[in-house]
Amino acid sequence: MKHILSIQSHVVSGYVGNRSAVFPLQRLGCEVSFINTVQFSNHTGHGSWTGDIFPASHIQDVIDGLWKNYTLDHLDAVLSGYQGKPELGRVIIDTVKAIKQKTPRVIYCCDPVIGDIGRGVYVLPETAEFIKQYAIDVADILTPNQFELGYLTNMTINTLDDIRNACQQLHQRGPKIIVVTSVTAIDKSDDDQIGMLVSNGQEIWLTHSPYFQFTKAPSGSGDATAAIFLAKYLETNNMVSALEHTTAAMHAIFAKTHAMESYELRIISAQDEIVCPSKTFSAEKIFSS
Repeated sequence: MKHILSIQSHVVSGYVGNRSAVFPLQRLGCEVSFINTVQFSNHTGHGSWTGDIFPASHIQDVIDGLWKNYTLDHLDAVLSGYQGKPELGRVIIDTVKAIKQKTPRVIYCCDPVIGDIGRGVYVLPETAEFIKQYAIDVADILTPNQFELGYLTNMTINTLDDIRNACQQLHQRGPKIIVVTSVTAIDKSDDDQIGMLVSNGQEIWLTHSPYFQFTKAPSGSGDATAAIFLAKYLETNNMVSALEHTTAAMHAIFAKTHAMESYELRIISAQDEIVCPSKTFSAEKIFSS
């Protein structure tokens, strides 16, 4: 059984951050220790919320306790998402480095939560820059969406060639595997399809699945995507099969969410499909060096 430390935001109601990542990880057979960087009543897309952002000192205190009870000595991976402020990002990065120094095989999967097409950057500018300057260099797996890929590389992403060039730039900084989510508005991508691809620097594989139109798109899909891909990659050590499974699982989650006309991801309703999707989506190799 793989053991993952997940450091992300938390909402009491709804599904973003750890609420969107931990349950899929557990359903896929992983032991999960999780640290909540915030506790909000609901995600901020609802317009109003209550709760607190935990200071970096609080998160560090929790991590110190995990060192003392030896939890961090027995990890297979660390997953991080929303980082709030650069101070928290520094705690995460320093913790990952310390874990890797003790256990080099541990994989760090960084979901660089920065922004999205149509919304632009929606985290603090200094947080976005911290991720861009520091987190990338430590990550083994990076899971940006199409907008974040462009932000991290100072590139405009319009074509698959742009994605390949951007991935190559990031691979040179450290990440061995890059998963680009929510690939739209590029060549080989129809309006009624959404793409997801994975690159290891030598090959790029792409999947397509139906695109669901929502009156108000639910949040948290990137968090679930990173979690499911990480779990399947740890299980198979195969980025292509992990991509295919993630595509199928996310399609099932979106299908349930769309059918129920929900503004929150219907992760619980789709839980069996997360483990064993009823529909499959084969990946196509689009680049090879």
